Amino acid sequence: MLKIICLTAALGAALGSTAQAADLQFDGRHARAEAAANGSYVLHARTPEGRGEVRIAPMPMRSQTGSVMFDALFALAQQEMDQDRVDAIRDPAFDEGRPVPCECFQTGARWPYVWTRDVSFAADLALARLDPQRTRQSLQFKLSAARDGYTPGLFVAQDTGSGGSWPISSDRVVWFLAARHLLDDRAFADQVWQALQGTLAQDRAMVFDAQMGLYRGETSFLDWREQTYPDWTREDVRFIGDSYALSTNVLHYQALRLAEQLAGQHGDARAAEYKAWADALAQQIDTRFWREDIGQYMSYIGEAAHPVSYAKVDLLGLSLGILADVLPPERARHALAAYPMGPAGSPVVWPQESQQPIYHNRAIWPFVSAYSLRAARQLDDAPRIAAEIRSLMQGAALAGSNMENYELVSQAVHVEEGALSGPVVNSERQLWSVAGYLSMVLEGVFGVRDDGRVQPKLPAVLVPELFGTHPRITLEANGRRYVLERPQNVGDGLLVAGSTTTRGTTTTVQLVAAPAATVFSATTADANARAPATPAAPQALRKGTGWNVPVPAEQALWKDGRAVVASNGQVHISDDGLQHCLSLTRRDGALESLHSPTVCVGPQQVLKGEERWQFTAGQAGQVRLRLQYSNANGPINTGVTAAVKQLVLQCPGQPLQRHTVTLPHSVAMQDSTSATFTVPKGQCTVALEEAFNMSALQHFAHYTGGKGGRDGVLNQAQVQALKVAPVAMEEGAR
Repeated sequence: MLKIICLTAALGAALGSTAQAADLQFDGRHARAEAAANGSYVLHARTPEGRGEVRIAPMPMRSQTGSVMFDALFALAQQEMDQDRVDAIRDPAFDEGRPVPCECFQTGARWPYVWTRDVSFAADLALARLDPQRTRQSLQFKLSAARDGYTPGLFVAQDTGSGGSWPISSDRVVWFLAARHLLDDRAFADQVWQALQGTLAQDRAMVFDAQMGLYRGETSFLDWREQTYPDWTREDVRFIGDSYALSTNVLHYQALRLAEQLAGQHGDARAAEYKAWADALAQQIDTRFWREDIGQYMSYIGEAAHPVSYAKVDLLGLSLGILADVLPPERARHALAAYPMGPAGSPVVWPQESQQPIYHNRAIWPFVSAYSLRAARQLDDAPRIAAEIRSLMQGAALAGSNMENYELVSQAVHVEEGALSGPVVNSERQLWSVAGYLSMVLEGVFGVRDDGRVQPKLPAVLVPELFGTHPRITLEANGRRYVLERPQNVGDGLLVAGSTTTRGTTTTVQLVAAPAATVFSATTADANARAPATPAAPQALRKGTGWNVPVPAEQALWKDGRAVVASNGQVHISDDGLQHCLSLTRRDGALESLHSPTVCVGPQQVLKGEERWQFTAGQAGQVRLRLQYSNANGPINTGVTAAVKQLVLQCPGQPLQRHTVTLPHSVAMQDSTSATFTVPKGQCTVALEEAFNMSALQHFAHYTGGKGGRDGVLNQAQVQALKVAPVAMEEGAR
């Protein structure tokens, strides 16, 4: 705990020691704010464009504190929000880059389009309360009917993503996180209800894994594969589509809760079903993502065939879980307190990958810091609140803009390291960074909630800088004035609301020192620690009635989701007539690498054919089916043509069974995602049927960046064979 107290004290000192706190210094760089005429400001900073100063016009919302820097940066965030208001949007991959009329928010200076997750997170943070009309219009741009001629309903579009988009990338439900704030508009509320029904039904049929009790797909926003997933996913994203991410599952949980609420309001009997789904999902999230030996919720876990936890944590997933009340409070407090933090702020993932450039890896993303701040407020974590406020201020001040991201240690907008230089991509006035900053001021400092309540939780360590010699600080926003009065006894924890009075449009809060909270030991982990290198795939050598697997001294072998103990440098796997899956991790002290590629041993039939097969099960049990295929309809990192198919199984004396498999873009022949079926002894037939992918949405009729757009729906891959493997009855339940 002492380390975090010292860190937050140092962060506070960086604000400046003058009474007006006009200066900010960090890592040898300096920014200074000056008040100018009529409520305007001048920020002197090293900006991305190389300018020496940024002029900030008078803004409708205004703070008056003991820090000119704080007041100026609040005005800057409003100015950049206004710059992100546009009448038309454009992107090279849509309508050949021509402007598309839309009174919307664009994503940033370098991203003049509307992207589902960007606008949704930004809306949830601040935009929905500050400009509800434009936010609604931005969200509506991402709604779409189908154009395949037979799929009814309204759906949220998953933007272009890994391996040809949904369902490899499956976090489009973040849209509902934003939409829940805007239901006072009846017409929009009706659209939200329609989109909930269509989107949740699709995801339940094609993304949900009933055996694991989780939704498959990529981590939300961390969508540059090898930045956070093992490097072997660079050219094969099948694993990502088979795996399960904390952030994406929490977003599905939130969407289910909203569906429960709206179904109840509509008198729809499905309210009970949505509630049951959400309750069950909450249980599985806590059970499956928590790792006791690390004391954290893992960012993602492996596929049902091998449900190992990967030693990677991410701050957005953890923060979303805390804010959704889906994580038990004691575990949540421990995990957030233990999440690594450096002098510049909190990394978005941990540990870092040594051989990856700076982007999500080795980086601070302001919007994630804003969610961490929210989570810290919910848990009364004073050191984390102070550190995230400071990090948001520091980044904006030194860059002269609310940037997309920063390097983790220096908080610079670019660090030159040869092939590892970065952030690889960056943008000024990034929308969710702007929204995160505004959220920090409105809620993080002044405690003004969406519903008008004022609930400040201000760390005492920041009082000297924010108040200076003043007895009070004020916020003028949306026709109201909020006043926080400094107490005589500041203490060393949080300042919260004491007596609160409202007269006319002014609410005055007398701050008081909160009772001492339960303190969890803070992490001593280095925020910039590098994970050990990912090992090569295990080598299974046939030996008698099984296999011997060599395990080097610094490595650990995992079988079917669990670690196994090596003896004399190897593990023997018995041949029990079932398929078993193996991987290796490398240890370096307390740090663990990501898993090697998975190798499976045991019986497997490879049945040639394109759309119909027969196989014979030697005994009743479960079989795991995969397709062997190639999909050259787009690159690994983008597109809308991940092929989505249904495997339909018919066995004597059993009803039809139907499961979805995904065939993402590939660079060669590879395996699809898997589906597990229960079979009797004897012969069964498998048929391949059509399902649904993002190219089937009318929204993507405007897509000109690849196939499946203007030329029409494309849901195809070259199928070569069906793979059939008998597996343990409890696959996925380990």
